[in-house]
Amino acid sequence: MRVLVVTAVPAERDAVTRAFGDVSEVAVREVPGARLHRVDAPGGCGVVDVLAGGAGPAAAAASTAFGLVSGPYDLVVSAGIGGGFTPVAPVGSLVVANGIVAADLGAETPEGFVPVTGLGFGRDRHLPPRSLVRDVAAATGALSGEILTVSTVTGSAERAAALLAAHPRAAAEAMEGFGVAEAAERTGVPVLELRAVSNAVGPRDRDAWRIGDALAALTGAFGKLIPVLEGWTRHERHDS
Repeated sequence: MRVLVVTAVPAERDAVTRAFGDVSEVAVREVPGARLHRVDAPGGCGVVDVLAGGAGPAAAAASTAFGLVSGPYDLVVSAGIGGGFTPVAPVGSLVVANGIVAADLGAETPEGFVPVTGLGFGRDRHLPPRSLVRDVAAATGALSGEILTVSTVTGSAERAAALLAAHPRAAAEAMEGFGVAEAAERTGVPVLELRAVSNAVGPRDRDAWRIGDALAALTGAFGKLIPVLEGWTRHERHDS
């Protein structure tokens, strides 16, 4: 099993690698355009490469594409912290995406926002494998729901309400998932997105954010994830 995990920032990357041992002992491998932190999965189940690819969908897509050059990989995971839509995904919870949605990719019109698909080209969502989403949710206790990718983090109740009106199945928002998914799809690699909720989507209240708790939840989730991923990739290879 070979898994590529893409985070936005080093703190998220370290939270993922911490699930496998001491961060200071992680092997670092340089490839063109990416710096991969490689850890061995428990029980000889393969390797996990983790990279901090930058914030936003463009940086995420570019860094994922560079990382994939060092493949092949069985799976790409977009991982990190994010905002949760209350009360569905409270602070401290985990969300695994059953849909990775580009929530602000499109055009503003006099009638309102039109997604890129409504303009007659492109796509605005990716669907991770259902069986994998189900198994990850069961193993980690994560909520299964849509995770919205936005280029501008929501900062008002009005914007949060508008996003929910357009995407009633949304559970969380972040800035990288769709970019990671776009790169993965172009190389035929399945994608997953997993977020630990650090704050509520809506008015920005930094005092209410729980980034440390969310990073700890991300570490805990990856500690439970590898047996699920190994079983799933083994099943997929058998089916193919």
